[in-house]
Amino acid sequence: MTALTLSTSAAPGLRADAIVIGVAKGAKGPVVAPGAEAVDKAYDGRLAGVLETLGASGGEGEVTKLPAPSGFKTPLVLAVGLGTVPEKDDACGTEALRKAAGVAARALAGSKKAAFALPLDDAADAGAIGEGALLGAYSFDAYKDNGKDPKAKNGKAPLAEIVLLGGKPRDKAYKAAVERAVAVSEELNRSRDLVNTPPNDLNPESFAAIAQAAAKEHGIKIQVLDEKALTKGGYGGILGVGSGSAATPRLVKLSYTSSKAKKHLAFVGKGITYDSGGISLKPAGHNETMKCDMAGAASVFAAVVAAARLGLEVNVTGWLALAENMPSGSATRPGDVLRMYSGKTVEVLNTDAEGRLVLADALWAASQEKPDAIVDVATLTGAMVLALGNRTFGIMGNDDAFRAALVEAAEEVGEPAWPMPLPEHLRKGMDSATADIANMGERMGGGLVAGLFLREFVGEGITWAHLDIAGPAFNEGGPFGYTPKGGTGTAVRTLVRLAELTAAGDLG
Repeated sequence: MTALTLSTSAAPGLRADAIVIGVAKGAKGPVVAPGAEAVDKAYDGRLAGVLETLGASGGEGEVTKLPAPSGFKTPLVLAVGLGTVPEKDDACGTEALRKAAGVAARALAGSKKAAFALPLDDAADAGAIGEGALLGAYSFDAYKDNGKDPKAKNGKAPLAEIVLLGGKPRDKAYKAAVERAVAVSEELNRSRDLVNTPPNDLNPESFAAIAQAAAKEHGIKIQVLDEKALTKGGYGGILGVGSGSAATPRLVKLSYTSSKAKKHLAFVGKGITYDSGGISLKPAGHNETMKCDMAGAASVFAAVVAAARLGLEVNVTGWLALAENMPSGSATRPGDVLRMYSGKTVEVLNTDAEGRLVLADALWAASQEKPDAIVDVATLTGAMVLALGNRTFGIMGNDDAFRAALVEAAEEVGEPAWPMPLPEHLRKGMDSATADIANMGERMGGGLVAGLFLREFVGEGITWAHLDIAGPAFNEGGPFGYTPKGGTGTAVRTLVRLAELTAAGDLG
């Protein structure tokens, strides 16, 4: 893992492979950002002009490399673009710092040590830079030959050590910010690993085993319901989805408790370790990335472990609804009726609308403990991608204030989200002549229909929100900011922030 430390050392005397500075986009050209004063001084105050000559503008994500000035013990200066900085106090937002640090860390892959001299005014800035750098340094090489040997000719190991200059190693707030950045980033990166792992190696059973190992390490209570226990308990949704696969389903319950907790949150994650669509088989071109259909469960898992590592004063229960959706002679057919854990019956009109079936059972199970709030996370609908694109997730819920608080929490940690409605008129489209409800409704507004379906399985009087992360959970394009290609770990930081706010009593 990449190491993260604070340092009060002066930039010229620090031994490292590179020193990272920020450059903002000014009205008349690039502007050297605070933190790089020593570097600018060594260039006789002409660093901005040198960068402009090299083509730098300060635009977000831009990287410019130049030799370190005479007298520095680092051979390289890496200037990373911060974008246009708000005029007020010339302050840089924490998300801009996160993105810049992520870009720099990725650009320095193969290096052993880098000193980050980005704008750092307080502990929050230190946390943002550290988090962005740790997330940006991420790589998934487990299945490549060079992954076995980071020194292999055709591969570069992630940046090994990050030093934050201008930090205060003995200051409690700074130390806490760095510790938080490490815990959250390591768990988020663990969720990325899970999403990126191919489905022949990650199935419900192996996912549950990974959760068991993490629970043991971090003092989290865990319960795993296998196929036999699910059958005995009447979990018809999870069993129905998993019935076509040789890999049997699981429901995993992770319980982190604090002796000082006054509130209880339940997180529920969709964990379809591979989604072929079942009998309603996906068309060609839509199967290749379906290993990512367990991203919701991965995010919930990571958030619970992060809460435990941070010792948050709130009880957090994570429910991982794990199944593989495959076509076979034993698979659920369109037209079948499943009796859910809640007792309701569901007519399955499309077996590719399977995520809502496993979530329904897990939501009802979570409801039985009567938590103060339930949040489910799922790569649920293509309709949400059409509505919000590939970088924003939708948030629905049965409480407008809670939904708004989640949107605000997501924005605070740098995860784009948007509030979505649950129009009552769309509920009628799921009426079934055979069962209590069908798993499909109107095609238009399909993401909202899915949310309405899930609402049916939330216990009465329980505050609930649904995060449809189908767009941002898996990045098929090139890396940007601190986001890599492949699994992104989206929603982890939103859930952790929600837990922090709840522990602090800031959500009522």
